[in-house]
Amino acid sequence: MAEAERRRLGPDEAIAALGQRLRTVGVERIAPRAGRVLAEPLVADRDSPAADVSAMDGYAARLADLSRTDEISVAGEVQAGDPPSALPVGEVLRIFTGAVIPSGTEAVVRREDTSETSNRVRWHDAARTLDMGANIRRRGENGLAGATILEVGARLTLASVAAAANFGAAQIDCYRPVEVSVIVTGNELLGVDESPQPWQLRDSNGPTVASLLDGRPWLRLRRLSRCGDDVAALEAQFAQCLADSDAVILTGGVSKGDYDHVPGVIAGAGCEVIFHRLPIRPGQPVLGAVGPRGRLVLGLPGNPVSTACCLIRIGLPLLAKLSGQRLWQARPGSVEIAAPDGKSLPLHWMRLVRRVESPDRVAGERVELISGRGSGDLVALAQSDGFIEQSPDQTGAGPWAFYAW
Repeated sequence: MAEAERRRLGPDEAIAALGQRLRTVGVERIAPRAGRVLAEPLVADRDSPAADVSAMDGYAARLADLSRTDEISVAGEVQAGDPPSALPVGEVLRIFTGAVIPSGTEAVVRREDTSETSNRVRWHDAARTLDMGANIRRRGENGLAGATILEVGARLTLASVAAAANFGAAQIDCYRPVEVSVIVTGNELLGVDESPQPWQLRDSNGPTVASLLDGRPWLRLRRLSRCGDDVAALEAQFAQCLADSDAVILTGGVSKGDYDHVPGVIAGAGCEVIFHRLPIRPGQPVLGAVGPRGRLVLGLPGNPVSTACCLIRIGLPLLAKLSGQRLWQARPGSVEIAAPDGKSLPLHWMRLVRRVESPDRVAGERVELISGRGSGDLVALAQSDGFIEQSPDQTGAGPWAFYAW
């Protein structure tokens, strides 16, 4: 992509341009699990429900018998899991939620609308006005056998895992987790458990990226390493990551300083740079490239606020694209700023915010701006719940797109 074209890209356009070049990961057959991404549709193997069933506990009855003013005999009961039965003429059957409707039944009377003895029942007024089919769930009303319940690219949730079990999907094709390698660059960085001198820093970017992957079953951390500002060492580490990972995320060294080696190393490894520098703050030097075999390469600025914001805003949707998710582009919520400060920038401005209690819950979620001291302010970052994206040259309360951590 030409340099002039790259410079015109906003964040959404940049994500789309790189995303279309990425190759989805391979497939494995597993037991359905929340967080995994379907590589084949989930198809109903039978009608749901598979038979007419009762929607509640009560009594299976004919409409003609609901007009009786005296008690009616209870001939027996039908539980969930019992095979089909028939409703005796002039009598009712006690029935429980999910039980198959006996043949001859025209309605189910709620238990709350009756007065019961051990083997007889009397209707309350509410029972006498029921319509045909009341409180009966009809066969196939949720879905018919052969219907597609979930499409390829759907990310399984606990709810859809329940549906998969119901339709007999003990094993199903899913895209395997995206293997991500992370390289944190910088001579000044030490481990979290080390004691830095005033001119050194503990590495916060490595744990930040690792935390993004943790808890998302469609992602997997393959390697987390640090590298000083040494070209040869960076080339060796990057080549190893590019060879055995689906995505490589680098932090630091991505701008134009004398020791910013990341862009040159990425280009030297045969990767095609799709964007380098975007009209955003923080994180303007961010770099996105496609590697051999459709791999994702993402270079993030080293300041921790830039790393965190770009990781959520740009990295997460691109990783979702690799994972095979059908709806991979970011779909943020929206919020209003409780006390806007009137400031704007000629850039897409990602501003740290925290949630505040809204006096009117109907009005939607509200946030307040966090006063930070630049993209290295880890205190402001820790106190935030996420960030809003303020459009170029725009100000006011919003609503603005909101990206939660």
